[in-house]
Amino acid sequence: MSSPTEAAASVPSPLPPAPSPPPGPVAGRSPGRLMRRRFRRDRTGVVSACVVVLFFAVGLLAPVISWLYGKDPYTLYGQEQSGLLDPFGFPAGPLGGVSGEHWFGLEPGLGRDVFMQLVYGIRTSLLIALAVTVATTLTAIVVGVTAGYLGGRTDYWLGRLMDFLLGFPSQLFFVAFMPVVVALFVDPREETPTWIRVTALVLVLWFLGWTGLGRLLRGQVLALREREFVEAAKVSGASPWRIVRKELLPNLVTPVLVQFTYMLPGVVTAQAGLSYLGVGLVEPTPDWGRMFATAGEVYENDPAYLFFPGTAMVVFVVCFNLLGDSLRDAFDPRTGR
Repeated sequence: MSSPTEAAASVPSPLPPAPSPPPGPVAGRSPGRLMRRRFRRDRTGVVSACVVVLFFAVGLLAPVISWLYGKDPYTLYGQEQSGLLDPFGFPAGPLGGVSGEHWFGLEPGLGRDVFMQLVYGIRTSLLIALAVTVATTLTAIVVGVTAGYLGGRTDYWLGRLMDFLLGFPSQLFFVAFMPVVVALFVDPREETPTWIRVTALVLVLWFLGWTGLGRLLRGQVLALREREFVEAAKVSGASPWRIVRKELLPNLVTPVLVQFTYMLPGVVTAQAGLSYLGVGLVEPTPDWGRMFATAGEVYENDPAYLFFPGTAMVVFVVCFNLLGDSLRDAFDPRTGR
């Protein structure tokens, strides 16, 4: 009979653990990938982005939609076909004349198709708003970065210019100076072409539209130019243009992009307001504001005419503002809601 010591000695010893493989390189994520990942998790932002893309697609594809739909925004269908308008000029059918032929009904008085008026109105408003927003953003970047980086007397005079322009009552300025700008191009006794009115709208809305973003970027640059990476670039002999392009502008992407998403719907509503007041686009150019002006005249007898353009405007502005909030949270998770 073997002793306990001999029995223990006969038990094989456990094998040593296998050496773990050397750690491989850890795959990092760039700030852009992290931003996109956070944005995709925000359902509100994703839905809002889809709605905004849909509006832009409708505006860009307006001629294609018109061809598929078989109608245009200029033909007076209610006057060409009997029975579509009643003796008082209002749509004869229910809900403003909604039918299989005219999906959103007919315009009171002239009898134009409301759906095509809305589609081309979206196209007009978005193209003007996009031009104004791009122009104001570029101006704000140039002036704000120049004032913040150069400092001194340049910053003083550019800052006073922005303060002066911010003192203007913007809505009153738009209403008062829109006819003045149009008169610079065309004699008031002559009919004003549409492209001149569009140009005047862009100029008037741009003139005061860049100041808020310009002040914001000036403050950002004043803080960034004292950071270590900017000082290191100066010590290394980098030119001012290279410092602005490589060090400052990449750090301004977040405020510029977020403010862009806030500015564009504001320009849409401002442009629609000018057309509503009669100093923007006029007949026969399809426009959101002009549709609101017509709806204000006929809402007692045809309230349905206001429903579709009003709903489209509210949905667009709300979704664009929600998109701006989602982009801000995606770029800076510390501001998450």
